[in-house]
Parts: sequence; C-alpha cells; structure tokens
Amino acid sequence: MAVLRQESEPCRLKKGDRVALVACSDARPGSEQGKVESLCGIFRDLGLKPQCGTLLFGEGGRTAPAKERARELMEAYRDPSVRAIFDISGGNLANGVLPWLDFETIAKSGKLFWGYSDLTALMNAVFARTGRPSVLWQAKNLLWDDPGEGGQGERFARTVLGTGSDLFAPECRLLRGFGMEGITAGGNIRCLLKLAGTPFWPDLQGKILVLEARSGGPALVETMFCQLAQTGTFGRIAGLLLGTFTELEREGQGAFVEKLALELTPPGLAVAKTREVGHGKDSRAILLGSRAVLRA
Repeated sequence: MAVLRQESEPCRLKKGDRVALVACSDARPGSEQGKVESLCGIFRDLGLKPQCGTLLFGEGGRTAPAKERARELMEAYRDPSVRAIFDISGGNLANGVLPWLDFETIAKSGKLFWGYSDLTALMNAVFARTGRPSVLWQAKNLLWDDPGEGGQGERFARTVLGTGSDLFAPECRLLRGFGMEGITAGGNIRCLLKLAGTPFWPDLQGKILVLEARSGGPALVETMFCQLAQTGTFGRIAGLLLGTFTELEREGQGAFVEKLALELTPPGLAVAKTREVGHGKDSRAILLGSRAVLRA
C-alpha cells in the first residue's frame, strides 16, 4: 500500500472560527433535523461555531429554487465572520446553482468549500473558474464516528484544528505504474459529467483524476467511463485514482471497475485504487485543486 500525500495547511481552522452549513443540492428531509443538530453539537464540541442556512430542509421532495440556494451560498462567502463552508446536501440539483454564482467573490474569499457526491459539480466548477481548491469530504461523516484514534472526529480534529494530515492521507493500491503526481480534480463520476460541454468543465491536462460513485451497476459505470475515454480525458491526465464504487462493491463486483479502467486508459497511465475515498462513512478527504503525490 502507498499513501496519497496532500496539502493540509489550506484546511486549517482554529477554535472560535465560524463555519457555515449550506445545502446547494437537494434539501434534506425534515426528519434529518436531529442529525444536523447533532452535527452542530460536534462542531461546537470541537470549538467551532456552526451557522445553519435557512434552506437546509424541505418536505415532500421540495428544494428551494437554484437562484435562492446560490444566494445563500454567496452570503456565506461574503460574510467575513465565516471561515469555511460545509455543504451537507447531496442528490441531483447542485449544478443548477452554477449560473448564479459570483466566481470573482469566491476567488477572493480565501474560504474552502467542503462537500461530496453531487457537490462534485460545484467544486470542479469553482476550480475551473477560480483556481480555488475545495474539499471532497462529507461533514456528516462526523456523525458516524468510530471510537478511538482512527475515528473521523479524531482525524478531523488532528488535521483541521491541529497540525496533522491524516484526514488527507488515504491508502492506495497501484494497479499500473509506480506513482503519480499532479493537481487533483474530479470526484463523483456521474456528477462530474454534468459539467461536460459547459463553461464549468475543468482543465484536466496533467491532473490526477479522482473518480468514485455511490450508485450504478456495471452498465451505467461502463458508459460513464466510455464517455470520459471518448472525450480524450484519459489521454490528458497524469494519473487516475479510483475511489469506492459503492453499489458495484456491495454486489461483489469491485474488480469490474479496475478492469474497466485499465482497458479504457492509455497503457502508460498510472492507475491506483483506494477504499478510503468515496461515500463510505470512514472516507478520507481529497483537496481538489491542490497538488498530490503518490509513490509506490
């Protein structure tokens, strides 16, 4: 096993810092209010000051219009008291906010956005338009914490509120090549592909492309990989890092995506696999838009 080495300094917070909780994708059902209150309690126990947005919850599948969700996000970026933004949503709707964002303000803010899954579209758009990094990691992982030194809370505290880096150090297995180095991009494959053909698609030349998925059987995963191959993406990147493909692996077909990646990528491209990036409750973080190094 090798470890992906990433920067962690840009993610540092200190006790007393205010953090905003927003929902740029599908609103959470009202039944999750207790979980969000628990998450806020965890942040407070860590010495942070959580500030909840007004659009976090919706009943009957209702989510606030994209323009309103974008407005609330921009309010967090413009608020000088907010030091970081944690998106606790997911689903399908995050790309709808993109036309309503003020990328100049985002670029100047110096704030990090944290999210995962459907927020892949937003984070890669921010990188494409501003060069600013974002963190591929779900704050609600803190709710499913394992006790002991290896728990998410311990890793988060050591890395974000201390001087550690283990939240950003997933173990990887090289499938081809001896390592890779470059700026990371990507995330959830389905949500990344929402940006194809839009002004928000990131420049992937020389990047380490991270891909993971929660849902999707073999046919769906294969067609998404084929789309990336046919756009020439795999010929431009410096390395491919496969995270977890939850549905495939739950059905015992985890080897399928490894075989697919090796078949559809150039023979000289480094390819690696990690079980520590994706939708798992024990997932570690990727600082998208920042340099990473993986060596055998």
